[in-house]
Amino acid sequence: VIEAYKQGLRPAVGYELNPWLLCLSNYRAWKAGYHGKVSFLKKDLWKVNLSDCYNVIVFLAPSVKPPLATKLLAELPDEARVVAGRFPFPSWTPSSTLGQGLEQVWAYDMKEVRRAVQSSSA
Repeated sequence: VIEAYKQGLRPAVGYELNPWLLCLSNYRAWKAGYHGKVSFLKKDLWKVNLSDCYNVIVFLAPSVKPPLATKLLAELPDEARVVAGRFPFPSWTPSSTLGQGLEQVWAYDMKEVRRAVQSSSA
């Protein structure tokens, strides 16, 4: 979230249910001088409506990716970009990738993902 803010993405909001990780995230933001500029909210990602989000960054286990893909396809606008860290979305083709191993990330443009999903189900 802090890096997203540094890259100019506004608002920069993180959702986390684990109170320890939430506290750690807020502490790191404060320590880095970003308190009040970024937000970490104790909310369930599955219950948050993402329809007004244009940049989504996820660091989640592979087992969560298929149901998350369904949620993102249903809620995100075509102009949105999704970046996945550590593990790619298994059924999506990335627009770009960066890094290697544990540092690798995959970027997906929702318009391209939707087009591929629609053509594979047609």
